[in-house]
Amino acid sequence: MRLKTPYKRKKRRIGRGPGSGRGKTSGKGHKGWGARSGWRERFGYEGGSSPFYMRFPKRGFNRPYKTTYSVVNLDSLVKLGEEKISLELLKTLGWVKRKHDGVKVLARGELKKALVIEAHAFSDAARKQIEKAGGKAVVVTETNKSK
Repeated sequence: MRLKTPYKRKKRRIGRGPGSGRGKTSGKGHKGWGARSGWRERFGYEGGSSPFYMRFPKRGFNRPYKTTYSVVNLDSLVKLGEEKISLELLKTLGWVKRKHDGVKVLARGELKKALVIEAHAFSDAARKQIEKAGGKAVVVTETNKSK
């Protein structure tokens, strides 16, 4: 006998009496969530036992008030060719786009000429390089930093 392919197979008729093998509760068991109409097993459901995503340990701690800075390096500031670099200039150039807690200058690159740089924070190495070149690192303290 040949097996019937899915498109020729008859649809399973449930709820047609005890002789059909799928009568009475129609294969849904007794009571409970699965016996109700419209029930569908949601993704990750494990039959009432604690789901995997709840059993699995969570790692780390997310600080809700962590300060995140938009980072600018010295070598990119040198390429601008400006004597005074302000926050407004960085915003107009599009270097500071996201709303972070401010702008921080890092010490990548070499600084050979004196620059006056405004930022919310400076790394120690960047501050030393700026002052060594004869420039000035101006720390900006404003309430709504880089909006």
